[in-house]
Amino acid sequence: MSLVHSYAVGNGDMFSIRHGSDSCTLIDCSMSKVNEDWILKAIDKQRAGKGVVRFISTHPDQDHLTGLTSLDDHIDILNFYTVKNQATKSDETEDFKLYKKLRDGAKAFYIFKGCSRKWMNQSDNERGVSGINILWPDTSNANFKDALTEAQNEGSPNNISPIITYSVSDGATLAWFGDLESDFMESIQDEVDWPDVDIIFAPHHGRDSGKIPNGILETMNPQIMIIGEAPSANLNYYGAYNTITQNSAGTIYFDCVDGWVDIYVGSDTYSVDFLENRGANVYSGYLGSLAV
Repeated sequence: MSLVHSYAVGNGDMFSIRHGSDSCTLIDCSMSKVNEDWILKAIDKQRAGKGVVRFISTHPDQDHLTGLTSLDDHIDILNFYTVKNQATKSDETEDFKLYKKLRDGAKAFYIFKGCSRKWMNQSDNERGVSGINILWPDTSNANFKDALTEAQNEGSPNNISPIITYSVSDGATLAWFGDLESDFMESIQDEVDWPDVDIIFAPHHGRDSGKIPNGILETMNPQIMIIGEAPSANLNYYGAYNTITQNSAGTIYFDCVDGWVDIYVGSDTYSVDFLENRGANVYSGYLGSLAV
């Protein structure tokens, strides 16, 4: 069993995974004084009893970093996963300063296509794997090098984002793309070994600017697209696919168990018609279940 949270944080991204192994993974941070208290309490439940807690930063935009200092004060980030980069900002927030310190320090582990690490995707006698794998970046790729240069020169860091999958043994596979942009994904389409997946968190919060090219979608064949939080006018709703929209659903819980994903949402009124009803009641807000 594992539990994935996609937190409703407004204009930003933040996720956590309570693995079936002795690990907890956090992906990005977007906490304000309005939501910080309840998110930290939720994270405490996710990491309770886990021997390894890793934080993955997809890229250093503020809507993926807000509250990083508070998170570090609360959990003491020991394992900081990031793409190796030298991104700069003309106006540095305290969260970005901490990002640089973690990125450039001894706690950093640099992620890239096919990388491996103990307990992330390698097991030993002490702990099993977490099921996290990195599909991108290829650090030798010219387009990726251009993205690194842009970020280093105070430009957008969107396209240094990694592509991450999380797979449950005999269960679901979920994928994250950070804030990769459509034209960049088009340029690397033939450079990635795209797996079949069950759930994709749409890049760039589901915006048109991060629409996944059709060729990639046809290969990955997701059962559900999760559309993040952004102004509705900027969103692409992936009309050919089943979707859950976080603007309306609120925080989403994915309880992965026994070949199913039981899905719960924060909104009492949100509904979809493509999930099965197997009467799951571990949490409130049961939306339905996906067979995987």
